[in-house]
Amino acid sequence: MNSNTLNRRTFLVFFSAVFLPMFLAAVDLTILATATPSIVSDLGQLHLSSWIAIGYLLATVASVPVYGWLGDRYGRRNILIWALGIFCIGSVVGALAQNMSEMIVARVIQGIGGGGLMSLSQALIAELIPPRQRAKYQGYFASMFACASIGGPVIGGIVVTHYSWHWLFWANIPLALIAVWRLLCLTGKPILEHRNRQIDWIGLMVFPILCTLFLYWISIAGQSFEWFSATSAYYLLMVSLLIGIFYRNQLRHPTPFLPNELLKNRAIYIPLITSMLFAACMFALIFFLPIYLQLGLKTNAAMSGLLLLPLTVGQISGALISGRIMAKTGIPKYIPVVGMSLSACGFIALGSFTPNTILIGLLGMLCGIGFGTVMPTTQLVIQTVGGKANVGSVTALASLCRNLGAAIGTALFGVLIYALLPGFDHNTSIEALISGPQETIITAFQTSFYVAAIIAILAAVNAARAPIISLGNE
Repeated sequence: MNSNTLNRRTFLVFFSAVFLPMFLAAVDLTILATATPSIVSDLGQLHLSSWIAIGYLLATVASVPVYGWLGDRYGRRNILIWALGIFCIGSVVGALAQNMSEMIVARVIQGIGGGGLMSLSQALIAELIPPRQRAKYQGYFASMFACASIGGPVIGGIVVTHYSWHWLFWANIPLALIAVWRLLCLTGKPILEHRNRQIDWIGLMVFPILCTLFLYWISIAGQSFEWFSATSAYYLLMVSLLIGIFYRNQLRHPTPFLPNELLKNRAIYIPLITSMLFAACMFALIFFLPIYLQLGLKTNAAMSGLLLLPLTVGQISGALISGRIMAKTGIPKYIPVVGMSLSACGFIALGSFTPNTILIGLLGMLCGIGFGTVMPTTQLVIQTVGGKANVGSVTALASLCRNLGAAIGTALFGVLIYALLPGFDHNTSIEALISGPQETIITAFQTSFYVAAIIAILAAVNAARAPIISLGNE
């Protein structure tokens, strides 16, 4: 296919092949949120229920860079099909789970497969379509990611209410099979410039372990043990030791697991940092805004879910507008600067004004517009600078940074908010918080919004440091 004659119909052929893997990866991050009470009711072991989400996230973060390396070496379409197979195995185990331990194992297997779905799909599109033309359609991907991430709890709630949580797993099987069929219909010779490179076995093993241990530490610190404790110090020591081993290996190996020459490039590492900061803000808002609405404004669960829709609309609008601007100008640098500045304004307003549902919906839309500008722009910049030979690695790095930002942001904002609630401990019930004083809850959340505003400002300042990159047509 001649990339210079790309039209909408040709693009949609590719989009139809990668849409389902990307959707399955994004929606599975949040779809079990509203189904968890029903799962716990059937399987028991409430104290392990948080690992339904944590297990998936840990496995995803650990496997993403491995998929990027495998995709560059053996072909992205082939590895993506294997990832879909692993994801299906996890779905079957989850649907048949008889206790919480089996459910957590299923989510880990799903996460191992899910780690490749998003990053390899985006890398496959980058391999086949030039950046300047891809910019016109990048908003579709970011919009799908937003709809899937925020729509996941809505879908899960509907399925659990009218059917059973088991169908949230069984439904993945036919969707994955359709995705495999569409991928097999794709033609084109893959770029395999790294097939003969020496394998960095140390990096391949140490990096996933490092990511898993780090995320496990920040996920349970403050719950299973205190942040400032001997146990926490032990985790910090292990993480530091693994960082030292990995860093030394990166410097000494002729073909290291993470491409040093790319990570030294300001046009790559600056957008990656922006992506991490953006994800910390976005996922903290997605997870904690409904809690704020239910505890602070006494709204019901249905209304708190509906008030996430303006955030979704804002993200879709920001992504589509960004795509149009990039397609027209070919210069993405200033788009995330403006976008994260808007998000910062939204967070400051959320922390300053007396809350009501209409105002929060409008400010959520403002934050969403800003969030929507980041994912399509950073993705295109690092793929353009990295080149087709490294597109799998840099796309995996972008997914890794987003997932790390989401995990770190969600964990740290949770620690901050609950630390600001007077008398709160891990035995405090949700009913006690709902019936408690409204003012202290609002103050705690508004303080966290100011912290989110600072992170958003840092993201905008960091994005402004990036060099100007022009998207090409080749």
